[in-house]
Amino acid sequence: MCCLRTTAVRRIDGEKSPSPVCCHLYPLPALHRGVLGPVTFTGLCPPPAGITFPERTKLKFMDKVPAVPKVRREPRRLRDIRGPSREATDFTQGQYGILALGGGYLHWGHFEMIRLTIGRSMDPKTMFAIWRVPAPSKPVTRKSLGHRMGGGKGPIDHYVTAVKSGRLVVEVGGHCEFEEVKPFLTQVARKLPFLAVPISRDGLEQMRQEEEEKRLNNQNPWTFERIVTANMLGMRKYLSPYDLQLKGRYWGKFFLKHRL
Repeated sequence: MCCLRTTAVRRIDGEKSPSPVCCHLYPLPALHRGVLGPVTFTGLCPPPAGITFPERTKLKFMDKVPAVPKVRREPRRLRDIRGPSREATDFTQGQYGILALGGGYLHWGHFEMIRLTIGRSMDPKTMFAIWRVPAPSKPVTRKSLGHRMGGGKGPIDHYVTAVKSGRLVVEVGGHCEFEEVKPFLTQVARKLPFLAVPISRDGLEQMRQEEEEKRLNNQNPWTFERIVTANMLGMRKYLSPYDLQLKGRYWGKFFLKHRL
């Protein structure tokens, strides 16, 4: 990275160079001629202006167990991962991030995988990363192996974080390009328990514009909303209230992006 961002002018008149010359900075013909000039790189965008770095550039460690005196055992509450997310849907500080395209639960091991992978790959001097999901706080109960059925709800085994479709999991920003952070963001996204993709600010805005354009320019009059509203073939008795509310674009934790 230093070779791409450093330019220098040095002339060699038969004397020994006072400092070593980077071979990646100057072409070989210039070295043979004995004159070193500045090299111009094309296709590189300038770093965005107005970037505010947080005090801690790397992702902080997430607790495995919430710091509360007593946690109440809860039912499954699958509605926590159903439908679109209402939180953390837009960027705050970073320019790039990981967008969830489906619902699911993040375990503590996923948090460690994200923290360690991004921490090893990013440059803390020029980049930063922040969480957009809270620490695991939803209890999951489990009975011991070989335990007889009955006897009430089992003890708490571990804690998870519920994530809905359309939520940002983590943000990455700083003086960097999307092509620099895309490899390790893709590596993290493939290991998550739900469908996720690396995305930038411009990519997220373009995705929303394409969805709105697809909805406005739709030529098929038989949309899911129209069929359900008219109760064609009496299909309402086969649908749940969530299907009517979400207009068929979400099937449980899955996001059906091709449905209007």
